[in-house]
Amino acid sequence: MGPDSLLTAFGAAPSFVFFLFYLGASACVYVALIVQINARTPASANGPARTFGLPEAILAAVLISFLLLNINASFAHPSVQLDARNLLPNLLVTVLVVLVIMTFLQLRGFDLSSLGGFFKMSFIRAVATGAVLLFFAYPLIGLTEIITQRLFGAGSSKQNIVELFSASPTIMQRIMIIVFAVAIAPVVEEFLFRFFLYGVFKRYFGRFIGIVGNAMLFAAAHTHLPSFAALFVLGSCFTLAYEWSRSILVAMAMHSLFNAVTLTVLAFPEMVPQ
Repeated sequence: MGPDSLLTAFGAAPSFVFFLFYLGASACVYVALIVQINARTPASANGPARTFGLPEAILAAVLISFLLLNINASFAHPSVQLDARNLLPNLLVTVLVVLVIMTFLQLRGFDLSSLGGFFKMSFIRAVATGAVLLFFAYPLIGLTEIITQRLFGAGSSKQNIVELFSASPTIMQRIMIIVFAVAIAPVVEEFLFRFFLYGVFKRYFGRFIGIVGNAMLFAAAHTHLPSFAALFVLGSCFTLAYEWSRSILVAMAMHSLFNAVTLTVLAFPEMVPQ
């Protein structure tokens, strides 16, 4: 090993030690969340007494079938890419699905605000809690990315929405993508995956299978195989945050902040090491 190699090794050592410390702290935080969740008793849960039933399970099965058909179509026709023209129609369809589910649940007599813990904490506290939990989720996501790249190689492809943002020729198009990714998609996706689907999974299969199944579906729905493992970890962190806080606002805040950070890195690559 020559002098240059030694300098590189010594220069990389502090970063590696910091990452190990960061990763250890991250693991401790999420293990603590799991321990606190498991320690709860039905009497101390303070959650809504009413849970999803068979009608919600049937609706969830229909939604999952729709998602699986969309996933299969995306992999069967990989040449069909997301662009600015079909971004809005896709958004409208997804919002329509959310509205249908909300209407169905309200007709069934569910109190959505209580069920989702919308008023369990203030908006500022939800955002702050989401920011802290996201900060400690990043090492887990990063480690998953490293393992995936070591096993399968570093793929050059990016998710469609990321490629669309990077290739956007106008500021207006980028603003539209930012609004979609930061303000709309997190709310819609967290309602579908964490609030509704996880609620059904948990009701019929238990918390563990609910978290795993929900995270797998969340990762698969993004139809980007190189990111599947990282998205699975991210989805699991969102679900744990929701389960621990009992407020869907925390998961929405985490999701929104994650997308905002991702777009910031894309928009200003010189500010953040890749």
